[in-house]
Amino acid sequence: MPRRRSYDQYCAAARALDAVGDRWTLLIVRELLAGPRRYTDLHADLPGVSTDVLASRLKDMERDALATRRRLPPPAAAYVYELTERGRGLLPVLTALAEWGAPALGERRPTDAVRAHWFAIPLLPVLSGPESVAAGLLEVRLDEGAFHVRLGDGEPEYGDGPAENPDARLVLDADTCRELSGGALTIGDGVRDGRIEVSGDGTLATVLRGE
Repeated sequence: MPRRRSYDQYCAAARALDAVGDRWTLLIVRELLAGPRRYTDLHADLPGVSTDVLASRLKDMERDALATRRRLPPPAAAYVYELTERGRGLLPVLTALAEWGAPALGERRPTDAVRAHWFAIPLLPVLSGPESVAAGLLEVRLDEGAFHVRLGDGEPEYGDGPAENPDARLVLDADTCRELSGGALTIGDGVRDGRIEVSGDGTLATVLRGE
């Protein structure tokens, strides 16, 4: 395959940007951190990306061992893309970027697309912080959809869509997510103010309610 553009600098940061510095690449990683996705699903959840650019970025990610493509068994008979271990190692990078970028969100613009699972990465440090020390499967519901987070030892993991038999469920809106991720609101304050609804009977739900 042709050699892709490089900064040609003997620097770890430059090498990293050689692999993920192109437009859309890190957002594709964001989508695949939620689990294997079909090409059509990726295109639907990356508004604004052209089919040519998406296909090109996925090929680059396969070449750089960030993602792989595999065929699902029957009856699905579809191909999905998923991250390699090296690709999943970008979660802390995206978490740091989300934390840095959260104060710049401000009010949602009329042209801004939004998906529920886009809030997962900026909320991970909040959900795995002091107010949520219990392990378990947490479902987060917004008007725009749902995602789920598995909390416990090590890095939390998240996935798109509702959870099967979650230990706790949070119901909130996008503005509340924005304030949580930006540090303007805590989960406890959101629960007390009625902006966050917590359901569930287990330890995780109890901790999130501040009981």
